[in-house]
Amino acid sequence: MTEMNEQQSVGPTESEYKGKPILTLNPEDRYPFSFGVTKAKLILQYLDEIKAFIEKYDK
Repeated sequence: MTEMNEQQSVGPTESEYKGKPILTLNPEDRYPFSFGVTKAKLILQYLDEIKAFIEKYDK
């Protein structure tokens, strides 16, 4: 897997969007990554496939 970017000093943050909980990864980054409970469940469901994808294409 890729090494973590050394600039990542802030961990994930929780907030709300339209009354729904949101988790934001790399909140201080130029392009933070945010998702809610439904997408979090989908990520967990396909975690092995995501890991395989990273191993296949990460250089």
